[in-house]
Amino acid sequence: MSVWLPSAPCTPRACVEPAGRGVAALWGVLRLTAVLVLLLGGITLLPLGRRVPARWVRRWARTIAWASGVRVRINGSAAPTGGLLLVANHISWLDIPLLASVRPARMIAKTEIRQWPVAGPLAASAGVVFIERDRLRALPATVAHIADLLRSGAAVGAFPEGSTWCGRAQGTFRRAVFQAALDAGVPVQPVRIHYRLADGPASTAPAFVGEDSLLASLWRVTTARGLVAEVDVREPIPPGTLPDRRSLADAAQPAATPEPGWTHAVLAS
Repeated sequence: MSVWLPSAPCTPRACVEPAGRGVAALWGVLRLTAVLVLLLGGITLLPLGRRVPARWVRRWARTIAWASGVRVRINGSAAPTGGLLLVANHISWLDIPLLASVRPARMIAKTEIRQWPVAGPLAASAGVVFIERDRLRALPATVAHIADLLRSGAAVGAFPEGSTWCGRAQGTFRRAVFQAALDAGVPVQPVRIHYRLADGPASTAPAFVGEDSLLASLWRVTTARGLVAEVDVREPIPPGTLPDRRSLADAAQPAATPEPGWTHAVLAS
């Protein structure tokens, strides 16, 4: 098990249920095509970095969800400007554009993505922070690099659980990234992401877990009917209010994880 990327017990078969009656297959194909076009367009623009206005990035991120057939509800106040560490629970590939709709940020990603064709080099040129999961000796340098970005006024986005979970189960926030916020003296912005159906019940259909393929997850989301993404922007934790990364992670996690009743137990396989 890696410090950065622990294994989650969630699997599609055990944890992911259908989202109810789906849309017609043709409509699903149209949605999927639109999402892929938007994703490729966003990847192409990644090297432009900060030269792309933040409002355009937010609009692009919201449009991805809309094209997927997912309604987005953002609750809470706007994220502060300046250096900021955004942290959220991690369920789906959709979490990334949802977090960008709160505030565009430089994301932390596993170093394997750097080797992906096309997307890897573009992500690297855009300043994505890559982490080497299996090299503990690289951890201090990575934390120092993130702290430098935060001091420069950048927002950095992280999913401290280290892996995607189905939403009915959740992981523990890893503490290392919070040390960067402490060292840089910047606030931590917890964001809670939750998926449900339009008529109210929580849904694990958007979860991207275990051996699930990205294409299978995309198809499940784009053919679902009535999915809603709730994005709760909680109060930021000001710098200097907590003494160490353990207490900072412990404070951020309850604010960014599901409410009581959305059970912590993994579904039986």
